[in-house]
Amino acid sequence: MVITMTFTMQVKEEIAINSNDYLDILPELSAFVKFSGNFKNNNITLVMENAHVARCVYKMFKKLFMITPHIQIRIQKRFKTKQIYILTITENVNKILEKLNIVKDNKFILPEQYFLDTEEDKASYLKGLFLSCGSINDPKKSGYHLEFVVSLKKDAQYINKLLKEFRIESKILKRNNKYMIYIKQSEMISDVLKLFQTTNSLFYFEDIRIYRDHKNMVNRLNNVDLANQEKVIETGLKQIEDIKYLKKHDLINLLDERTQEVIEYRLKYPETSFSELAQIVSLETEKNISKSGINHYFRKIKDLVNKHKNN
Repeated sequence: MVITMTFTMQVKEEIAINSNDYLDILPELSAFVKFSGNFKNNNITLVMENAHVARCVYKMFKKLFMITPHIQIRIQKRFKTKQIYILTITENVNKILEKLNIVKDNKFILPEQYFLDTEEDKASYLKGLFLSCGSINDPKKSGYHLEFVVSLKKDAQYINKLLKEFRIESKILKRNNKYMIYIKQSEMISDVLKLFQTTNSLFYFEDIRIYRDHKNMVNRLNNVDLANQEKVIETGLKQIEDIKYLKKHDLINLLDERTQEVIEYRLKYPETSFSELAQIVSLETEKNISKSGINHYFRKIKDLVNKHKNN
């Protein structure tokens, strides 16, 4: 069975592999169990599609609670064939849920009752959240987008608040019966990957982001150059129309010699800008003239045309 690695899978695998080195993994496991766990018949059941994540969660339970979760591997054929991993915890379930700050006095703890003391704890919690219900677009294939999907509005608001503590701007959107906390800004998504300490994924994301930003900048500059060139050509054509009008009505002789000279150069170089035309006239006549000087002569031409039309 061939599994195509998505960017979401890459980030999750990197979080999972690195999690084994953390001293305090309790908040990470807490978030994962809270948002992925099925709590029935005094059991905790966790279903995962990623082998690295399943191995990580398995090791966390062993490390924190000295228990060995029961693990099953199944082949799921709904929509597409994939391998799933089912972890079941049957020992000391209530104590584990209390230790994970999910249940207290046989009641689920509300988000506002859940306190994370340090930035490390908050980052760890967000990692577990991403492992459970997070996804991120591959920047090479589509736009920038990172999201978490949860069932309760209060949880969504808590996650939104948690991200803001790291100066990461996110928004909440209700989608069907779920709540999506999403981030669109590339800089913010980059900050999340830094927070997750997923170095390889961060480098990949930043490489693509720099390339796309550079490409967008080049396109914008090309568009500006094209717009400027079109404006230059349009201006030149209007000036030639004015010159033709003056010639048609025998008005050229009313202009001074220098203006007439500029007229001849405009007819020879109809698509040049004022700056380029000033350089050409200065070079070929050996009489310096500036861009503003060229502009001055064409204002005189326009004034004469308007004056004749209005009489």
